[in-house]
Amino acid sequence: MIDRKSIAAAADRISPHVRHTPVLRCPFGYESPVTLKLELLQHAGSFKPRGAFNRMLTAPLPAAGVIAASGGNHGAAVAYAARVLGVPAEIFVPAPTPSAKLARIASYGARVVQGGETYAEALIASRIRQAETGALEIHAYDHEDILAGQGTVGREFERDAPDLTHILVATGGGGLIGGVAAWYAGGAEIISVEPELCPTLHDAMKAAQPIPAPVGGIAADSLGARQVGALMFPIAQRFVSQAILVTDEAVRATQRRLWEDFRLIAEPGGAVAAAALLSGRFVPPPNARVGVVVCGANADPAAIAA
Repeated sequence: MIDRKSIAAAADRISPHVRHTPVLRCPFGYESPVTLKLELLQHAGSFKPRGAFNRMLTAPLPAAGVIAASGGNHGAAVAYAARVLGVPAEIFVPAPTPSAKLARIASYGARVVQGGETYAEALIASRIRQAETGALEIHAYDHEDILAGQGTVGREFERDAPDLTHILVATGGGGLIGGVAAWYAGGAEIISVEPELCPTLHDAMKAAQPIPAPVGGIAADSLGARQVGALMFPIAQRFVSQAILVTDEAVRATQRRLWEDFRLIAEPGGAVAAAALLSGRFVPPPNARVGVVVCGANADPAAIAA
């Protein structure tokens, strides 16, 4: 199991390459101030470079470079990290990947291969290619180095807001919430939030094991893993207290609210955790001190501000 020691080591390892993102304490759908962790301000527009750098800095990098499958954000993070570290990158993405995310991946110099309808199909294609080239696979969420890297979000959040009792985190494959939950290790309640049309951890918790789940809706490009990672699931069973679902309509409303109140551009997946508060799906207990990870910004600003 990933622990605080491995996450602290990851933080030291990646610190020259990632931003210590700020927090914002503000009223947001709850009577007491809420603390937002603005991870959408990270390099490449999401939390993902933390895990990508940690993986790439703990393994020998072959001449063929690195390869990854992604709905968009992980691909951008791997491409960015590869450019910084001076190695080639090849990113496989499904056909529905938004054009803004495709452009961001390509802007970092990676080769982009688009095909299939889901992340799972892109992953299969990337592994066929990896067997041909010998490139290092950078999995989006199911690897110890990835989990430890994403756990540095929790480490920073605790240092900057040590009084939090409840922390809301969006879940797709589970790398972010697995890392954050491993860092807090019961020191605060960790609440998973997912779209109703991507109920991956919600369904796994009910079944007591990772199982295939539906993939759909407006956040599928970032939260559309078919099932949660095997490495994060024991962490979730131990340290994630709730798995909440929100509607696409609530996510859209939260995107608009983050823009109108704070001029923050959050993609749908980045707004999911905050949507649990704004929609009333999560009602904090009395005297709770709530934190929310706003984890992604790779969206079309015109679509949100319209």
